[in-house]
Amino acid sequence: MPRTLITGGAGFLGSHLCDRFVAEGHDVVCVDNLVTGNPDNVAHLVGHPRFEFVRHDVSTFVYVAGDVDHVLHFASPASPIDYLRLPIQTLKVGSLGTHNALGLAKAKGARFLLASTSEVYGDPQVHPQPESYWGHVNPVGSRGVYDEAKRFAEAMTMAYHRSHGVDTRIVRIFNTYGPRMRLDDGRALPAFMGQALRGEPITVFGDGSQTRSFQYVDDLVEGIWRLLHSGETDPVNVGNPDEVSIKEFAEEVVALTGSSSTITYEPLPSDDPKVRQPDVTRAREVLGWAPTVGRAEGLRRTLDYFRERVEAA
Repeated sequence: MPRTLITGGAGFLGSHLCDRFVAEGHDVVCVDNLVTGNPDNVAHLVGHPRFEFVRHDVSTFVYVAGDVDHVLHFASPASPIDYLRLPIQTLKVGSLGTHNALGLAKAKGARFLLASTSEVYGDPQVHPQPESYWGHVNPVGSRGVYDEAKRFAEAMTMAYHRSHGVDTRIVRIFNTYGPRMRLDDGRALPAFMGQALRGEPITVFGDGSQTRSFQYVDDLVEGIWRLLHSGETDPVNVGNPDEVSIKEFAEEVVALTGSSSTITYEPLPSDDPKVRQPDVTRAREVLGWAPTVGRAEGLRRTLDYFRERVEAA
């Protein structure tokens, strides 16, 4: 029975991966220091014979007894509000944490998968963004702590692949949403959902013309599963290319929730990308993957979760 270790496993994405791998018959070791992760995300798995939770900071040495077949490195603050609050921790988990996770994979002879991000493209000057694009990142800007941590993590992953023969995969994740996102994590969907459900004005930064491409979490998990079991060692974009402006996205949330909220505008944060859309040609060709959940359906699936969170607050 395969044994898979998932760092950041109590986070939004990591917990959905824990679900998938347990369902697929894997023994899962979930490692998380709970700085931004939430034990409630994996509480339903506690006590399952194929699930183990380990509270640990992967920026320090990582040791796990026994065999490990896969290491999925998903530990990192991932929303601007978190990595701006925790800049040094973000840099450490992207550098030291990646080094430690790769070292574990090397020692165990495990396949390694890195959770990278569309943020490696920065504020892109190529649109949509293919994996061949090197990006346009401000290394000393406030967002650089996350962007450069992930770019370094990719370089470290490829160094272990080339120098030590570690079997590696890199997924570049584009904006993803779904249940288990924190209401206060600062990203567009939870912010808009929370404000709309409370009847508060919805805050849009800039004039709202900047674009994003949102994918439902189930599509991402499927793409990651396929990438892990593929032979592709170069980075692969996984995202939904259905691009929308932030203003239109806010209006969709207002309509879905039936809210009376109005939209207000605040200054655009420093280095905020103006456009974001994945070129998923490689994912289609090498993984046979394409998103299946449209934004309207995904938002409907997510609404009840956020309504429960707002009512419980």
